[in-house]
Amino acid sequence: MSTEGTAGTEPPEIISEGPRREKARRGNLAGAARAIWCGVLAVVLLAGIVALVLYLVYRPSKPQFTVLGAGLYELNTSSSSAGPTAVSASIQFTVSIHNPSARSSASFDRLAAYVDFNGEAITQPSPLPPLYLSRDGTGAVSPVLGGGGVSVSVSPAVVNGLQAGEKYGAVGLRLVVAGRVKYKAGPFHSPWRRVNARCELVMGLNKGVYGPATLLGTPGCSVDI
Repeated sequence: MSTEGTAGTEPPEIISEGPRREKARRGNLAGAARAIWCGVLAVVLLAGIVALVLYLVYRPSKPQFTVLGAGLYELNTSSSSAGPTAVSASIQFTVSIHNPSARSSASFDRLAAYVDFNGEAITQPSPLPPLYLSRDGTGAVSPVLGGGGVSVSVSPAVVNGLQAGEKYGAVGLRLVVAGRVKYKAGPFHSPWRRVNARCELVMGLNKGVYGPATLLGTPGCSVDI
């Protein structure tokens, strides 16, 4: 029997399905990874939008401080070439604190106030009671700062400035109120934040005359949180 017709015939080439399946598997994995990342990105984006909306709706406003009245009950200065210069003062201020937020209540704690002249304190810091303000609420405090004959060491420039104010009948002072505040809006609570209010005012001053004092002009208060 002749084998010439089959001797040179090669077996058919068998193409393996392995590489195709591996390529398809990798494509499926890449598609699944893209889908997962797209889902995560969508969730993060949605959470950011919700947080922004809640912030815009419930964001608190800075409290507003207003000096309503003042009283001067002591003001003595001492200066000597042989000793330190000092001031002993007793000044009372009535201060209104307003929470302008219509959606958030405000709680104040660790408040303290002192009087500043030309960048130097002329009274020791005096603690104030805690204060709670409801939404769009207003409260008032009337601290007496200094007093008791307690002297505060100051520079000669401060003593000279206060003595000049007594001579001219008016002196520029700064009331400083510092503490912390936190807000509550529905289920949301903010952390405690530092709050500092500085009220610039001009007070009528006559040497040896004590009692209710006249505030000249409109005192302005700036608030930092």
